[in-house]
Amino acid sequence: MTGFLETYLGKLLATAAMSMLPVVELRGGIPYGTALGLDPWSAFWAAVVGNMLPVPFILLLIRRVFAWLHRGRLGPTICRLEQRAHLKGRVVQKYRLPGLVILVAIPLPGTGAWTGALVAALLDIRLRHAFPAILLGVLIAGLLILTLTYGVIHVAT
Repeated sequence: MTGFLETYLGKLLATAAMSMLPVVELRGGIPYGTALGLDPWSAFWAAVVGNMLPVPFILLLIRRVFAWLHRGRLGPTICRLEQRAHLKGRVVQKYRLPGLVILVAIPLPGTGAWTGALVAALLDIRLRHAFPAILLGVLIAGLLILTLTYGVIHVAT
């Protein structure tokens, strides 16, 4: 029983850790958890938790980190990253929180919780408003990826 619990817990933590990574996020975390042998809903929830863990830190700290990085050699890189975030943030600027949900919910590269948190921070959307919108977008994206992953698994078997 302990071996099973340790193995199961390890798979959940590995899925959450994979979902914390920028670019990969839960779009890679859910298929990864399923490939590890987790049932789809366990993979979904582990990925959602993992994907959301960095969000408050990004919302609260990214502007300070960027200001500090601007002073060093990474200044031009940070400027390009901020410009990309502002371009991605056009929908968010126009529609505010619903736009943030849409930006995060679209399961494509360059969207997701990391981008949504960065855009929200740069547009001065407060944590108490941005976090629920990002969470809703992550849940929608997760359900889309879960549907795709679970459908592919059933088609392949």
